[in-house]
Amino acid sequence: MAKNLVIVESPAKWKTIEKFLWPDYRVVASMWHIRDLPVKTLWIDIENDFAPDYGINDDKKKTVDSLKKLAKESNEVWIATDEDREWEAIWWHLCHTLNINPANTKRIVFHEITKKAILDAIAHPRTIDLNLVDAQQARRILDRLVWYKVSPVLWKKIRKWLSAGRVQSVAVKIIVEREREINNFKPEETWKISVEFNYNNVKFISVLSKIWGKPKTIKSREEAEKILSLLYNDISTIKESKNKKDNLELNIFWEVEFTLVDSVKKDSKRSPWAPFTTSTIQQEASRKFGFWVKQTMTIAQKLYEWIDLWGGERQWLITYMRTDSVNLSEQAKTQARDVITKDFWKDYHKERDFKTKSAWAQEAHEAIRPTDLSRTPESLAWDLDATQLKLYTLIWKRTLASQMSDAIVEVTTFSFSPKKATNQLWITKWEVIKFDWFMKLYIESNDDENDEIDEEGGVLPNIEIWEELVSTSIKSTQNFSRPPARYTEASLVKKMETEWIGRPSTYAPTISTIIDRWYIEKVNKKYLAPTEVAYTVNDFLEEYFKEMMDYKFTSKVEEDFDKIATWDETYVTMLSRFWNDTLKKDLDHAGDNAEKVIEKVWKACPKCGADLIYRHSKNGKFIGCSAYPECDFVDQPKEEKDALDDLRKKYEWKPCPDWIEWTIVVKTGRFWPFLASSEYPKVKWIGKIKDEKEDILEEILKEKWLLVDLETWEELVVKNSKRWQFLAAKNYPAVKIAKNIPKDVWDELNKRVEEKREKEEVL
Repeated sequence: MAKNLVIVESPAKWKTIEKFLWPDYRVVASMWHIRDLPVKTLWIDIENDFAPDYGINDDKKKTVDSLKKLAKESNEVWIATDEDREWEAIWWHLCHTLNINPANTKRIVFHEITKKAILDAIAHPRTIDLNLVDAQQARRILDRLVWYKVSPVLWKKIRKWLSAGRVQSVAVKIIVEREREINNFKPEETWKISVEFNYNNVKFISVLSKIWGKPKTIKSREEAEKILSLLYNDISTIKESKNKKDNLELNIFWEVEFTLVDSVKKDSKRSPWAPFTTSTIQQEASRKFGFWVKQTMTIAQKLYEWIDLWGGERQWLITYMRTDSVNLSEQAKTQARDVITKDFWKDYHKERDFKTKSAWAQEAHEAIRPTDLSRTPESLAWDLDATQLKLYTLIWKRTLASQMSDAIVEVTTFSFSPKKATNQLWITKWEVIKFDWFMKLYIESNDDENDEIDEEGGVLPNIEIWEELVSTSIKSTQNFSRPPARYTEASLVKKMETEWIGRPSTYAPTISTIIDRWYIEKVNKKYLAPTEVAYTVNDFLEEYFKEMMDYKFTSKVEEDFDKIATWDETYVTMLSRFWNDTLKKDLDHAGDNAEKVIEKVWKACPKCGADLIYRHSKNGKFIGCSAYPECDFVDQPKEEKDALDDLRKKYEWKPCPDWIEWTIVVKTGRFWPFLASSEYPKVKWIGKIKDEKEDILEEILKEKWLLVDLETWEELVVKNSKRWQFLAAKNYPAVKIAKNIPKDVWDELNKRVEEKREKEEVL
C-alpha cells in the first residue's frame, strides 16, 4: 500500500496522475460530489444560523466506504480537486465524510494534467481555504432557499411543478423582455442615396453623408426626391423597382458631375483577441459552429480530462475549462513563440499579456489553451471526432493568435461634392488589410445579426484632389429599421456576463434548465423564445418578488459571495440580510395578496358556454372548462394538435414491424408522443419518434450500405449506449454483431445538418 493517498474528483484523471506519481502515491477518484443537501425537503435550519444538514448521496455510499478504508491505511491524504469554490467545498466535504482533519490534509491544484504540472503541485501543497468553502455554501444555501420557498408559491398560485431560481428566473426574464421588445417594435423608415462611378474601368460607390457639414438622415421618399432634384432638373426619368427585401428603389441613370474634395489614407491597427475564458469559448463556439453551450462544455471537459490518441497514448489536450482568467503561463507563451516563428515568420510573433476586464474575476486559473501548442489540429485529425477537432482547433488558433502581431489595415476615405450642390458631402470608405499578421490565423465572429455590409468598397483607384468624375448611376434605397434579434445561447451568455448574472460555470446548466423546464424553446434550432408559461411566471415573479428579479440585485448577490470569499463578511450575516430583508418579506406579501392565476383561452365552451381555460395534468397541458366539474369538456391546444397531425401524416398507415397486417398509429404518452401498433395495448410493440438528426443519420447509413452486415447479410440498426451510438443486429446482444459508426459518417451528418439549418434560416 502506498504511503500517500491522492483523491481526485474524476475517474478519467486518476490513471495518468498515478502513472506520474507511482509508487509512492496511490490515486483514486471520489466520483465528484459525495455529500450534499438531500432533495425532498429544505434541510436548512433557518433559525440556527442557516445550518445545513448534509447527507451522503445514495449512489456514493460504497465509494465513501472504500475511501474511508484507503484513508485509514495511508500515512497522508492529499486532495486534488479542481481549483474553484465548488471544488474547494468538495474537498471540505471529503474531509468531514472521511473523518480526516482538514488542517492536516494537503490540497494541491493544477490547471493542466501534465507530468510537470502534477509534480509542481505536489511540491507546493496548501491547506483548505475556508473562505472559499463559505462562499460556496452561501451560494448553495441561498439558491436552495429561493428554489424551495418560491417554487411552492408558483405551484399554489399558477400550477404545480413550476420552479423558480435566483439565476434561472432572471435568465428567463432577459428572454421575455427581448421578445416583448420585438413584439412592440415599430420600424422606422430611412432612405440611403448612393452614386456609382466608373474611373479607369474601376467601379466604386459613394454615399450621401452630410449636408451643410451635418450628418443627414433621410426619412421619406419625398425628402429623397427633393435631394435628387438638386442634382438633376428632370426627376420624371426615375425608374422605380423593388429589391430583395421588397423595399423600394429609385434608379436614375444620370450623368452628374462630382468633384473629389478630400482624400485621406491612413493605417489602422487591429489587435488580437484575448485567449478564451469559459464565457467567450461558449459564445464563439455557438457563433462559429452552432454548438449549444452545454455541448461546448461537454466537449471541452472531454478534451481536458482525457483523449486516447493513436497508438494507445492518453493525453489531456487543454487546460481547465472553467475560468475567468485570460492569462497565459510563461511556458505557454514560449510554446506559442516557437510555433509561430516555425510555422509562420518571426515578425508574426508578439508576446502579449492580457488583463481580465471584469473587476470580479475570481479564479486563479490560466485561460483555456492547449496543454502543448506544438500539437497541431492536423496532428489530431485521426484521434478526435468532428466536434472535438472543431473545438480544439478553435482553442489552438485563438491561443496562438493572441501572441501574434497587430494587423495593419489601410483605410482610404474619399469625399466628393456634386457641382450642382456643393453643400453635399458624399463619402467612399474602404479598408484593405495591409499586413494580416494575427488575422491570417483567426478572426472572431460577430453577434450582431442586424449589422449590414455596405455595398460600397473595392480596390479604389488613385484619384487626385479636385479631379472631376461623372456618375454612371444614382440609386436611392428605402430601408426599415429592424427589431433586435432574439437571443441565441451565445448572446444570452454575453448578456448574463455583462449584467454579472451567475458565474461562467453556471451559464450552461442555467440555459439547459430553462429549456428542459419548458420556459424557453428553440426556434430554428438556434434562437431562444419564451413559452406561454414563461410570460405568466415572469410577470408573477416581477410583481411579487421584484427585488429578487432585479438585475442589480442578482449581481449584488454575486458581489456578496466574493466578499465572503475574501472574509469581508460572514456567510451567516449575508444570508440573514437576504432572508429577513428580501425573501421572507416577499414570501409573506405573495402569500397574502397574490390571487390564483387563470390562463384563459378567450373562447367559450362549446358544451355549456362558460370560459375555456388552460389546465395542466401529469400528461401535460390541455384545455378545460372553467365550470368543471359540472362541465367535463376537454380539448387539446392548437399547437399540440398541429404537431400530432404532422406526425400522423408522417408515420400512420405504415405497416407495424411486428405484423404486416397491423399498422402504426401515433399515441400520446405522459411526456411525449410515441409510435404504437394499431392493436395497442394488446400488441405491445412501441417505437420512438426519431428526431431530425436520427433521420439524416439513417439516410446516410442506407446510402453507404451500412445498415446491412455484408458478411452475414444481417440487418443492422442504430443502438444507443450510455456514451455513444453504434450499429448492431436488431436482436443484439443475442446476435453478437456490433460495430462503430465510421468517422466519415459523423462528418457527413454534421455537414447535412448544418446545410439544412442554413436553408431553414434563409426560408
